[in-house]
Amino acid sequence: MRKPIRRDKVMSEINITPFTDVVLVLLIIFMVSTPLLMQPGIKIKLPKTVHAATQKNERVTVVIDKEGDIFLNDAKVQIENLTSAIKSGLSTAASKTVVIKSDEKVYFGLAVKVMDIVKAANADSLVIATKTATDETDK
Repeated sequence: MRKPIRRDKVMSEINITPFTDVVLVLLIIFMVSTPLLMQPGIKIKLPKTVHAATQKNERVTVVIDKEGDIFLNDAKVQIENLTSAIKSGLSTAASKTVVIKSDEKVYFGLAVKVMDIVKAANADSLVIATKTATDETDK
């Protein structure tokens, strides 16, 4: 009679299937969540310039969308309350600079009115955000 074959050898192969599954799930999560992190909460289309200076230290930001709605640091504000809102924002900000981001389709009179309100709120400087002609982020 033959002896049964014994296989007491240690398996030296690594099963990478669970590892591959985890990596693919993480890849899908990052692919889905990255575009959500990159887009601003308020959709505006900035006007283009050739010689735009970049502003790194944004403290108080006023955004005017194409419908004419005004936002101060992502919170919607009525134009009547904008002066007091900017004053309170400037009191807590390290820099007394106000950045205005306005959609290129906004009525010019509204943009000038907001600039006048910013100056009335005792801001030291006013920055108008634009994007350079070479910026390809908005197609």
